[in-house]
Formats: sequence, C-alpha cells, structure tokens
Amino acid sequence: MSDGILDEAYERLHHTGPEYEGWLSNHGPMAVEALARHGHQQRVHRWLDHYLGRLDELPRGLRPIDDWRAALGDPKRAGDWLAYFDRQLREHPWREVLGTWWPRLLPGIAAGATHGVIRVGHAVRALDTPDAGPQRRTELGQALGYWAARWQPVPGADRLIDLAAGDQPNDSGDRGAVDVATALAGLPRIDDRSGGILDRLGRLPRVPRWEPALAALRPARTPAEAERGLTTLVHRAGLDYLRFGHAAPVMLVHAVTAPTAVLRTLPALDRALWAPSLAAAWAATAAMTSVYAPADGIAPPTVPVAPPAEVFARAARHGDEHVVKLADAVLDAHAATGDDRLLAAAGYAGQLI
Repeated sequence: MSDGILDEAYERLHHTGPEYEGWLSNHGPMAVEALARHGHQQRVHRWLDHYLGRLDELPRGLRPIDDWRAALGDPKRAGDWLAYFDRQLREHPWREVLGTWWPRLLPGIAAGATHGVIRVGHAVRALDTPDAGPQRRTELGQALGYWAARWQPVPGADRLIDLAAGDQPNDSGDRGAVDVATALAGLPRIDDRSGGILDRLGRLPRVPRWEPALAALRPARTPAEAERGLTTLVHRAGLDYLRFGHAAPVMLVHAVTAPTAVLRTLPALDRALWAPSLAAAWAATAAMTSVYAPADGIAPPTVPVAPPAEVFARAARHGDEHVVKLADAVLDAHAATGDDRLLAAAGYAGQLI
C-alpha cells in the first residue's frame, strides 16, 4: 500500500460522515482498506466513485467533549466525538490514544451493529505499516469517534468483560467451562425477528437462556489463550455463516468481521487487554447469532472453492462492501487455520447478497 492510493481514498472519505440516511454505517473506509490490502488498488477509486454518492457530509459538532462518560452513545454528539479524537491523535501517539480508549469503548462493542469496532480494526491494520501517514491517523480518529458516538453494550456482557479484566472478584463459581464451538452451539434465539438490530438486542434480556449461554465460554487466563480463543471464534463464526447466512446474509457477516477486527487490534494493545477483548468479541458474535441466525442451520452449501487470491478477486469484482469485508476476514482465518471450508463463505456471501 506504499503507492498512496489508500491515503488518497481516505482523503476523499474523510469529508463524509460515519453514517448516512440517518443510521446506515459508512463502509467506505473499511472496504477500501481491504481492497488495497489485497492488492486491488486499481479498483479503489472506481469503487469510491460509485459509493460516495450515497454518503452524508461530515457532521458538525455541538460543543467540545468534556464529560466523556455522559457523551458515550449519543449519536447527536458524533461531530463532537470526531473532533475530539482528531485532536487527541494530533497531540498523542496513536497507540497511546488507542490504549486509553479501547477499554472504555470495548463494553459498547455493539455500536453501529458492531461497525465501530470493525472500522477501528481496519484503521489499526492500515496504521501498522512503515508508510503510515496522517490520513491513517485521521481514519483511526474517525473510527474511534464513530464507536464512541454509537457506543452500545450487548445485554449481559458488561460483567463478562469486567471479570476478564479482573475488575470484579470471581467468587460466584459461574464462569464458563466450554469451548468456542460448544458455546456457539448453545446460544438461544429470540422469538420475535421483527425490527432492526436495536430492537432485537433489546429482546435478549427477556430470553431466559441468554445470560447463562453468554457466560458459558471458557475464559482466557493468559494473553496467549485470548489470542487463540479469538482465532477460533473467527474460524467457527466463518463456518457458521455457511449454515446460517441464508437467514440474514448481510447482518451475519458481522458475526465474523467483528471478532476479526478485535483480533487484528490485539498486537497494538497492552496484553492485559487481550482477555477482556476476547470476552467482548464473543459477546458481539453471540448477540449477532442469537438475534439473526435461525435455530436450525442448513447443510453447508456446495460452493466451488478457489485459491485464496482468487477468493478475494471474486469478492472485489462483486463489489458489495459486505462481501469484500467477509472475504478479507475469512482469508485471515484461513491463513491462521488452513481450513479450506472457510474460503467457501466468501463465495456464498457473494451468491446471497
């Protein structure tokens, strides 16, 4: 990405807001980073030419952020949050800003249907290169600002994250003891599938099995266990897309891309934050599964599996931002696990979306 095309794309995108049409997430920065990362720089500007027309202008601020806790999760303060993080990243190293704000934002991982953390993951990956320039710091600031403005917890996840961080005594004896695959298989489903993600997440507290299922995952006791847990979570969520993706082809992409974003961010974080990061990522994937996946999955479809480079090339030709981002995520998971079944998920998303 040394040719500067990604930075040019960021320049174009940073005049636009993090959302459009009132609540839809701006996927532009995430998609162009994935395209550039996988060697498709020649598509970046053409893709943007089609995408930019749907976006809104950068929101104006109301007043400076002073009490940050009171302003978390207030979308009306989006312009204030963007200005705040722009200033922070001009005055401090980006890893310092990220390290300060990651534990504050992590409990609100459902922000923007998990797009807050996903955008941060792409921004961190773009910054972790020798040629990272000011446009990439600006992108991280806009990603963090969006997460802060839309900050939203997954019901029941706060205690899980606090326990993983060591902020609460573990004296209840109810910490989880099952692996990722078993925990995913044990998730309940909401009965009422109407409405958007806010409505659906709001129904989770009324599902009796939700909080026990959320607490069932075996916690990470070391940073290495947290990294392995996240790798496995992305792997299993990618395979689950083949079984459940037909029910909500777009929304279930985020059950894969949200933990991928957390996994990508780990190397830039203090290792003490890795275990709570796994807890939050698990909560995000669990919530997306419980509110969008059907109770019974279908047999995984037969999708021709291409070599990894061709998998992404097909996603790039398809052009949908969710297909591009899922291909990007499952290629990471495939590189980590060698499981060729993951490669079919990107092609399947391309058929469904």
